[in-house]
Amino acid sequence: MKQVMLIGAGNGGTSLLRVFLDTSSVEVVAVIDCNPDSPGRRLADQYGIPHFDHWYDAIEKTVDVIFNVTGDESLLKEVRANLGDREVALIPGAVASVMFQLIEEKEMLIDQLKNQYNEQELIFHATSDGMLAIDHEHKITVLNRAAEQMTGLNRYEDVGKPIEEVLPTSQLPRVLQTEEREKNQRQVLNEDRSIITTRIPMKQNGKVVGALAVFKDVTEIELMAEEVTNLKSIRTMLEAIIQSSDDAISVVDENGIGLMINRAYTRLTGLSERDVIGHPATTDISEGESMHLRVLKTKEPVRGVKMKVGPNKKEVIVNVAPVIVDGQLKGSVGVVHDMSEMKTLSTELEKARQIIRTLEAKYTFEDIIGHSTEMRVSIEQAKVAATTPVTILLRGESGTGKELFAHAIHNASDRKYNKFIRVNCSALSESLLESELFGYEEGAFSGAKRGGKRGLFEEADKGSIFLDEIGELSPKMQAKLLRVLQEQEIVRVGGTDQIDIDVRVIAATNVHLEKEMQNEAFREDLYYRVNRMPIHIPALRDRKEDLADLCQHLLRKINQDFGRNVEYVTEEALHILRNYHWPGNVRELENVLGRAIIHMPLSATAIEVYHIPQLSMPEDSSREQVMQDIDQERNIPLAEQLETVEKEILRSTLEKHRGNKTQSAKHLGVSVRNLYYKLKKYHLE
Repeated sequence: MKQVMLIGAGNGGTSLLRVFLDTSSVEVVAVIDCNPDSPGRRLADQYGIPHFDHWYDAIEKTVDVIFNVTGDESLLKEVRANLGDREVALIPGAVASVMFQLIEEKEMLIDQLKNQYNEQELIFHATSDGMLAIDHEHKITVLNRAAEQMTGLNRYEDVGKPIEEVLPTSQLPRVLQTEEREKNQRQVLNEDRSIITTRIPMKQNGKVVGALAVFKDVTEIELMAEEVTNLKSIRTMLEAIIQSSDDAISVVDENGIGLMINRAYTRLTGLSERDVIGHPATTDISEGESMHLRVLKTKEPVRGVKMKVGPNKKEVIVNVAPVIVDGQLKGSVGVVHDMSEMKTLSTELEKARQIIRTLEAKYTFEDIIGHSTEMRVSIEQAKVAATTPVTILLRGESGTGKELFAHAIHNASDRKYNKFIRVNCSALSESLLESELFGYEEGAFSGAKRGGKRGLFEEADKGSIFLDEIGELSPKMQAKLLRVLQEQEIVRVGGTDQIDIDVRVIAATNVHLEKEMQNEAFREDLYYRVNRMPIHIPALRDRKEDLADLCQHLLRKINQDFGRNVEYVTEEALHILRNYHWPGNVRELENVLGRAIIHMPLSATAIEVYHIPQLSMPEDSSREQVMQDIDQERNIPLAEQLETVEKEILRSTLEKHRGNKTQSAKHLGVSVRNLYYKLKKYHLE
């Protein structure tokens, strides 16, 4: 144990004394100050530590280290002269001042982190990462709150215990053995939780002294610092955690001069420590303004700023926060995120969402917008239908929200925890639709998968299946569907075995099925099977009082898709929308609002009358008006002129057949698939 003497018992000496009192490896044998009421002498008196007015009163004490905290650098020369040949380390005031300043800043920063969560971003970007460390004996030394939540451990009970005893799945002992870093490893903690973790060995003087696992968060390392009282250990741990972060971090001082970067920063920007440390904050920027300099000027944090950094002009998003200690600006810290990685993650997320959308219902009755009498009647009918096992037929024009009702019915039924399968009966050929709905046996046809394939009816067992555009089914498929509804069993294509299923069928159509029965295009027995619980969904023109609410709902969706901030539709613009007959219903309304927003200035927050694109013209004059418009602008290329005419012909044909795509395709002499392609091309779906 080192024997320490403190000369000077003011604020600095008192802070050092408190640190030494908390340290088992140091014993303070004397405190010197000419002021008997100094805070350090009063603290020493509380702990029974001898204190004197002059240093020479304690010169005979056995000491290993003497700290001079008086500010008088010449004092050490006098002390040295009276020590003779005794081996005593003398720490000058400048060094003691640095130590005091570091300790004071550390204590202030920890206090701020305890009191205010937002100030946890003073040094690092606040995340929810967990951190767990062990020493060379495999005993837990650090465990933060996020790690507690993820692992189920308790830092007050489990710190000091062997990691194998409280967390058997931990791989940190392996890192101690291999001394190799393990990056972004998947690990199962318990039955319902798994994590992605980076593990690194901690070395001191070339020797492994422990291992650290960082789950994600680098901002809460200060919580780990509370477990450590030795300043050198704190700095070692701090550097290890910063370097383990996959987020690029840079720190500058109050003058905007680079102080520190981590390895992730070098990998991202291509700039080394030699390129950044000691240089102005603008050094790493290839395009954009330095956020470090802005934060140092305003003392306010900035987040989500896009810029390009490094010689390769890497696109990044930066978050920068000021570092303020005791009211004084000490610098700023920035966390840099790679935009290309975010784009990749967004793409993967969208793919996952597309898969999920085919397996579950997304919407409930709360998502159906409408307070009109017509809509409320439909919703109440649907809620009643959801509580029964009966087959449901949703009737209404294209774009009225039949699929939305199907989602809501499934989610309100006792089948909501099982699958919800959606099928567009008109989008697939008869043979493909049959194999998709009923599945097939191995060898049923050329190209059939080995072992066969389960059909969508089997996939939806105990759940619901939504058959959209059921009026487009061929007679053969109508007969097969009738058997499913009657017998609750299916036979795979190429098979003979009957497979029992328990599926709730929700059908939808915009076709007049009664007319189709008269034309012998739809089976009468199937009609009576699917029409047991018909629900009519009103067209938008029949519930225009819902237009304002629908516009607000669609604006939120479009804003999210387009990254805009349009808040409302003006009353004048709503008046125009209410006077339109909306043949495409809500889907057309969304299309019109989307086109309006695309052509609006970025700063605009309201849709005005002049933002609304030209709505469809009266049927008898539309073709002539289109040709007049083309005549007035002869500079339009031929291809664009033809597309304009084609689009108008498609629109008028759909209106004439009340949205029936099959009849529209027959009228135009094109296939249904080709019609769908053109409708999608001209945004007429």
